[in-house]
Amino acid sequence: MPHRKTPFHIVGIDHVVFLVDDMPKALAFYGDVLGCARGFSYPALGMEQVWAGSSLIVLWDVTHPGAARAVPPVAGGRNVDHVALAVSPCDRDELRKHLAHHGFAIETEAFQGGARGMGDALYIHDPFGNRIELKGPPVYPDGTAT
Repeated sequence: MPHRKTPFHIVGIDHVVFLVDDMPKALAFYGDVLGCARGFSYPALGMEQVWAGSSLIVLWDVTHPGAARAVPPVAGGRNVDHVALAVSPCDRDELRKHLAHHGFAIETEAFQGGARGMGDALYIHDPFGNRIELKGPPVYPDGTAT
């Protein structure tokens, strides 16, 4: 693919917005299960932000009157397949135990490429059906085994 000259350069993911219908449950999942720190709050919109490393996950409560423009036209419709969150090196068994302790089943585990290279990945769903990939650090960064 040829490189396009643009007046800007993408430097990473700034934020992702997930539509939720139970803010306390959403904050518990992203805080207690994934370890995200609380970010900015927009009570007039029914919106809370949590930090995922240097990026934000925005949680928008579609049951809040301030979220009227966020409610999808088709109930249950989706417009995002998944979001991959880069994670630090960790003991995979401890990660599995942690997720199970909080009641979250692993949908799939794989060894695949990502922005940082080839590495382990696993997929879970948050309480609202959003698919989350927890992408481990690269085993080898350029996609080729040496």
